[in-house]
Amino acid sequence: MDEKRRSGKGKAPRATVFLDIDAWLDSTLYDAGFKLAEFWENTTIFFRRFRVFGLKRALVEVFSEAVTLAAAGAVVMLALAMPAFEETKGDWLAQDDYAVTFLDRYGNEIGQRGIRQRDSVPIDELPDYFIKAVLATEDRRFFEHFGIDVVGLVRALTVNLRANEIVQGGSTITQQLAKNLFLSNERTYERKIKEAFLALWLEANLTKKEILQFYLDRAYLGGGAFGISAAADFYFDKDVRDLTLSEAAMIAGLFKAPARYAPHINLPAARARANEVLTNMVQAGFMTEGQVLSARLNPAVAVDRGERDSPDYFLDWAFEEVKKLAPEGVSHALVARTTIDLDLQKAAEESLEFHLRQYGKDYDVSQGAIVLMDTDGAVRAMVGGRDYGQSQFNRATRALRQPGSSFKPYVYAAAMEAGFEPNTVISDAPISWGGWAPRNYGRSYAGRVSLADALARSYNTVPVRLARDHLGLEPIQKLVKAMGVETELNGHKTMVLGTSALTVLDQATGYSVFANGGYAGTRHAILELRTHSGEIIYLHREDAPAPQRVLSEKATAAMNSMLVRVPEVGTGRRAALPGIRSAGKTGTTQEYRDAWYVGYTGNYVAAVWLGNDDYHPTRNMTGGTLPAMVWQRLMAYAHQNIELKPIPGIENPLPQGSRAVADAAAPDAQNGSSQPAPNLSLASRSVLEKLSELFNSAPALALPDGPETLTAL
Repeated sequence: MDEKRRSGKGKAPRATVFLDIDAWLDSTLYDAGFKLAEFWENTTIFFRRFRVFGLKRALVEVFSEAVTLAAAGAVVMLALAMPAFEETKGDWLAQDDYAVTFLDRYGNEIGQRGIRQRDSVPIDELPDYFIKAVLATEDRRFFEHFGIDVVGLVRALTVNLRANEIVQGGSTITQQLAKNLFLSNERTYERKIKEAFLALWLEANLTKKEILQFYLDRAYLGGGAFGISAAADFYFDKDVRDLTLSEAAMIAGLFKAPARYAPHINLPAARARANEVLTNMVQAGFMTEGQVLSARLNPAVAVDRGERDSPDYFLDWAFEEVKKLAPEGVSHALVARTTIDLDLQKAAEESLEFHLRQYGKDYDVSQGAIVLMDTDGAVRAMVGGRDYGQSQFNRATRALRQPGSSFKPYVYAAAMEAGFEPNTVISDAPISWGGWAPRNYGRSYAGRVSLADALARSYNTVPVRLARDHLGLEPIQKLVKAMGVETELNGHKTMVLGTSALTVLDQATGYSVFANGGYAGTRHAILELRTHSGEIIYLHREDAPAPQRVLSEKATAAMNSMLVRVPEVGTGRRAALPGIRSAGKTGTTQEYRDAWYVGYTGNYVAAVWLGNDDYHPTRNMTGGTLPAMVWQRLMAYAHQNIELKPIPGIENPLPQGSRAVADAAAPDAQNGSSQPAPNLSLASRSVLEKLSELFNSAPALALPDGPETLTAL
């Protein structure tokens, strides 16, 4: 036995097993390879039947590429729409909890917001002809499509092409509801993509009747009225169930453009629009001509409401503030006394509209926004766009736009807090920071300059040098947040030249710290909140948090001493107020897409933004031109017949010899030359050119505020 083991014969059975396994593996792999090759050959022979040549092959190739591109496009569009779906995670289905009646600062009623559940009339209780009027005008195939009406879209495109103008829209009621619930009115491709996906999402989560109910209850119909119940009450002093066919047709015609067709503003246009709605009902087959004839012959007569002009952009923002302030467990029917001053509100609206009508075409600019507040933070006026009826998107509180040079005061404020002074000398010279080489507007450099001069002349390299060599980005970000700016900064180094987007309300809030002696946390819209029974549930003077000092008294005085020079000898000469010291800063972004003027006196702070909703560039408009002019007109009105207060740390009288006057011949910001304002007569231009020569020969020259150069040299 031992000899067998020593000779190795005992290992023979194991070796046989390994040989068998090896043989099995070899044969299995061979068979698998053979069968795979056979399968591939058979598959190839099978698909040869479908092989095409010539024109058919070209068509197949085109179709294949189209399918590939469509799939890739769908993925891209879905990625763009994903942020919008985040909005659907909340309690979006619930009706607004609060119904608030708003008063101005003097106690006069100015509007309402919110939908009381009892105000919502179920679809089944509405007159049949009212539903037909809405569907015939807004979405005839509402009960047939899946949220996007392809047939209706093609029809609208055909009609528009024939008319060579936009006659019909392609959006369905579901798409319009998606926009009202989750999106803004910005005219961008991204918004349209989100709208389409959200429309599909709504169709999957709601019934058609529910979608129509929400649409009728939440649409803006002019006169400060949201929903058909409010519109019926406002225009006809009736319950919506009691509307006649002519009245129903008039309300149905308001969904497209409430500002244009509101009967209390333009009754002839409202009746013409109602007549179109009746025609739509006949064309859609919902009613016969005989059935609508009486409504044509007896058009609706609206209740005379006078010229009620509700500050709707302000009310939208104030409504959100009420929902933050109202404690739990109280009645949701509230009365809010606000900070708004309707005279200043009208002045702000007038100043914006006046300048856009006068110079909008010259500068190729179509939109603007304004926020005006007391230095104590009480918002006195808010303009979120030119026409609330055309677009309810509030550009004052929701539009994020790059501030350009109007961001620089935050950088300088951080420098003042760090121990710098206005007369500190720093180099204005070419600079590079991690591959980024910003340049001054005009591509020239001043050498060694004081911080006061650098800010007044809006040099770009100086704040960049301060941030890179002395401050860092984090202290600037912390200070901006402490000053009340709610939008998060992007933290990129280009931020110091205003590439991180802010809102107009952010800007007014931040600059109010300079006007308020270095204190922040004072912005507010609500003075008093009470129930309809009179119970006070919020009082600003008692319940609001105390203001917090965020800038030292020394730093605040230093900043004010520098910013008063901007309208006096710097880039904001068009904003200068006759006989009143003011301070501020211009701002212009790359390719002239955004232009700002943010400024203040001892009484008020105002921020003005001008630009285009679709972000296309303006025609060389800078902050020192149209925005400064809008600001100047508004603030000149606001300071009439009031006690003038000094800017903290600044004497109120203008310095002796100052040329701070509001004139049309201030140096034009696009090239530094003194060009007169547009649309002047030849004689006026000649006089202004002579004045411009005098300005150019003076030692304190107003320099241009151009767009920040962010590209490398």
